[in-house]
Amino acid sequence: MMRTIMTSIAALALAGCATTPAPQAPVASTDAPDTMQWLYGSGEAAGASIQAWRNIADYAIARSRERRIPQSVTMGIGGEIAGPASCALGESWKPLAVVFDVDETVILNQGYEYWTTVTGNSFSKESWEKWEKTGASYIRPVPGAVTGIRRLREAGITPVFNTNREFSPEGAARAIAAAGLGEAVHRDTLFLRGDDGVNSGDKDGRRALIAERFCVVALAGDNLGDFADVFNDDARTPLERRELAARGDLAQLWGNGWFVLPNPVYGYSLKGTVEQVFPEGTRWTPETAPSDAPAIMNEGN
Repeated sequence: MMRTIMTSIAALALAGCATTPAPQAPVASTDAPDTMQWLYGSGEAAGASIQAWRNIADYAIARSRERRIPQSVTMGIGGEIAGPASCALGESWKPLAVVFDVDETVILNQGYEYWTTVTGNSFSKESWEKWEKTGASYIRPVPGAVTGIRRLREAGITPVFNTNREFSPEGAARAIAAAGLGEAVHRDTLFLRGDDGVNSGDKDGRRALIAERFCVVALAGDNLGDFADVFNDDARTPLERRELAARGDLAQLWGNGWFVLPNPVYGYSLKGTVEQVFPEGTRWTPETAPSDAPAIMNEGN
């Protein structure tokens, strides 16, 4: 009797499977998400990235040619935005460096985003860990990065990578090398989440470690947290975050020591309700638009 019941249950389960087909992966002709079309497929994204990388190299090389003891760039350290500091080291100075985020700043994770697109899966730590360890041959360099890194190294400036990858230093180094960006050495020129003893996506602690050894003359990333942790305070609304980035003293840093790369696909920048993104005074609709010409246009008639 028990065997008969189990057989019947199995038959019902199979029948259920037969009537609920598995989700189908999109075919090659299906449009990719708008944000991925832009970042990974558009000429506009390539142009914006090349422009940023040229500016990074031009700025850092110009700083390296100054005939004075250099100062570090303003950056987030210890939960605050620290101003420039002297790079003097005895009668000389610390070696010059530019600190880069990795993902979507020096490399594009096209292989991982392809997988999320065709399967409908969202980001997970499990899949990302596997990507970190095995995905090096499926990445591409950000346009302009190969030339920019080469120019920095030729000028004697060290590229240092500060990433929130956490599962595989070897995988991160392989990805950077596979993109044509040269060698990165863990805890020397490559810092991962946790390398400062704090298991956090905050980067101030790692910036402090890097600044102990290097004179950091510029920072580059696709997220404001690549410049200072204070930007990514969860208590800060999207508008407050935007206003802080555009604050007078900080506004002067963009293109002048701080360089941001485009990333509309993921990250802290993708936050905000309709009400937050479109504050009062920006909410136009055809129904609320005035139907008559402004009064000044009717004067004299």
